[in-house]
Amino acid sequence: MTGMRMTVLGCSGSVAGPDSAASGYLLTAPDTPPLVIDFGPGVLGALQRHADPGEVSVLLSHLHADHCLDLPGLLVWRRYSPNPPTGRTLLYGPIGTARRIGVASAEVAGDTDDVSDTLDVRTVVEGEPIRFGALEITPARMQHPPESYGFRITSDSGRTLVYTGDTGMCDAVVDLARGADVLLSEASWTHEPGERPPGIHLSGTEAGQIATRAGVGELLLTHIPPWTSREDVIAEAKAEYSGPVHAVSAGDVYRI
Repeated sequence: MTGMRMTVLGCSGSVAGPDSAASGYLLTAPDTPPLVIDFGPGVLGALQRHADPGEVSVLLSHLHADHCLDLPGLLVWRRYSPNPPTGRTLLYGPIGTARRIGVASAEVAGDTDDVSDTLDVRTVVEGEPIRFGALEITPARMQHPPESYGFRITSDSGRTLVYTGDTGMCDAVVDLARGADVLLSEASWTHEPGERPPGIHLSGTEAGQIATRAGVGELLLTHIPPWTSREDVIAEAKAEYSGPVHAVSAGDVYRI
């Protein structure tokens, strides 16, 4: 029976912030290769404090820049660092992932880097579980402009982490989070009228409502942009959810 540990590599929403990289979370478990969920700007640097970048696999929730565009740097690391790792690393992502990263990595504008020498790219399919070492990862489609997924991650011990990725309020995110031990939820806005475009991100209020409706054990707030008040988002979530609430910071480690 195994557990898992999540290290926050970056948690700043929409852009890298003064104290954090953009989205990136290192997940480790016994008998399981290290897995980085999302790989936004600054994540590669933060990763080097905790793991060998040449040994990680990657799972992308969606292809917005703040969730994937440090991957060209990982290509450089795997191709050109001294004693580069052999073989390819797994990269799970939505349709178009190889092209998205290939265009960003190309040496000449208009070209596409063929990443297949370095990355074994596999497509995430809604509802189709991914078996990754001692973890089972179930993707669910979220409400966000591009093809976007949240993930329910269950260890062999039965402990469950749910990551919303980026999403607006929807029944799918409540269903995904149902009964989870830990909910890692984006909370990009306060709930004040006029503060947020509707339907593409969650407020602190909505994150708390999801945690209550889903009956989760603990709520972790993430993806808070530099221009949003962490204190206000936390207060909103606590007003809606009676369990433990924390806003994560870069470098935090959670045992799940």
